Formats: sequence, C-alpha cells, structure tokens
Amino acid sequence: MSLTDMIASACAATPDFEPGHVWLAGAGPGHPRYLTLEVADALAKCDCVVYDALVSAEVLALAGTAELHFAGKRGGKPSATQESITAMLIELARAGRRVLRLKGGDPFVFGRGGEEAEALAKAGIPFRILPGLTSSLAALASAHIPVTMRGISRSITLATGHAAGTPDDLDWRALARVGEPIIIYMGLKMIGEISRLLIEGGLSPETPTAVLMSATTPDERLLVATLATVEAEVRRQDFAAPALIVIGDIVSMRDVLNTGDGS
Repeated sequence: MSLTDMIASACAATPDFEPGHVWLAGAGPGHPRYLTLEVADALAKCDCVVYDALVSAEVLALAGTAELHFAGKRGGKPSATQESITAMLIELARAGRRVLRLKGGDPFVFGRGGEEAEALAKAGIPFRILPGLTSSLAALASAHIPVTMRGISRSITLATGHAAGTPDDLDWRALARVGEPIIIYMGLKMIGEISRLLIEGGLSPETPTAVLMSATTPDERLLVATLATVEAEVRRQDFAAPALIVIGDIVSMRDVLNTGDGS
C-alpha cells in the first residue's frame, strides 16, 4: 500500500472537509515525518493554509496549490495580532474556502487554538480540531530525553517563559519546590531570570538543564549545562528561538540512552 493509499484508508471515516469550514491542526515538532495522517490528508484537501512561523516549508509543500497565508508570531519581531488572525479565518471561511489553520506542535498547547476555536464558535463557523504531536514531548523523545521515568520523574510541568519578570509571570519559586522536571516554551530570552528564580526557590544550581533548538529539523542543536551555567552557554553557543528548555534529572538520562542508540 502506498503512502497516499494509507492516508486515504486511515482518513476514510473522517468528516468531509467542506467549503466554509475551518480545521485547526497541529503540525508536530517540525519535520514532516511527525505529521499525523489526518493532518497530511487535510493539507491535500484544503483551499488555503493559515500557518504559523514554526511550520516548515517542507510541511507547507504538501499543500500543493492551496493559498498560503502567513500568520506567524515571533517575539521581538513584527507579528500579526491574534485579532487579525481570527478575522482572517472567519473571512476566508465566509468566502466559502476550506481553511486549514496550521500550527506547530498541537493547537491546544501554547498555540492559542482554544482562543481561535472559541472565536469561530461565536461567529457560527464550523470547525474541527486535528491534534498534533506536542512539540516538547516529541522533541525530547527524539533527543533521547525521557519525559517521565520511574525513579526520576513522576510528573512534568509545561510552562511558558516569555512573561518571566513581569506581573503576568509564573511563580517559578513554587515550581522549584515541586522538584519535578520543567519544560519551558518561549523562554530563551528570559533564561537567566528563570534560572535565578528557580534557584531562589530551592532548585540546586547543579540541576541538569538542556536547550533544544529547532528540534527534529536539519537545524537542530542541543546543549547540556546546569541551571547555573545555562544562560552563559546559550549566549556562548549563540542559540536562538525556536528552542525548548528542559530542567531536571531527566536530562542526565540522555547520556545513558545514547550508548544504546541504534539509529
């Protein structure tokens, strides 16, 4: 069975992608191989794709002749407002287009998919949610860092770091007291402040810390440091967004697992 036939067979029972509908979909951590069959099928059927900055050109190539509308948000750079993105989705749907709203990772994990679904519901626009592989979990697995492991981690925290040091910030000191691994999205710019607050909260400065940049893509890079040294290493090695930060003893398992890597 060809890949095309496999996708068609797997998606045979899914609802039709009808004109005037919006499908909110996740593209996974980066590489096209992490797309779900349903999202790959939607790319082949849509009339237009409204896509985020983390969606790769290789993924977009699967959309064929569909119109491409960039709606990315990148910290510190000119970006579309959430209101304008939502208005675009509604406008395209009301024009009778089959609209695929494509985001990196999963649309409901730091992707504002919930906000967009709420706006579509209020506007009376039919929509579906197509889950994607959560970027952090897939990226860590690809890098041989087990998110949970008996005797090391019993839970994880997924956190956003862009608001560190502002009134909207998380209570990092409280997270430190939990003593479980923390995976941080959008935190590279504020890694120094985050590290300082976690250490103040009681987390050891020697806590293993990893930064994974452009996970699963040809540009992937990874550095391993400690909580006390990670800011300096990020600067020294010139790491840039998009990047995930992983803090906890699970990072140390990478060296153990890499000895048995058969890839």
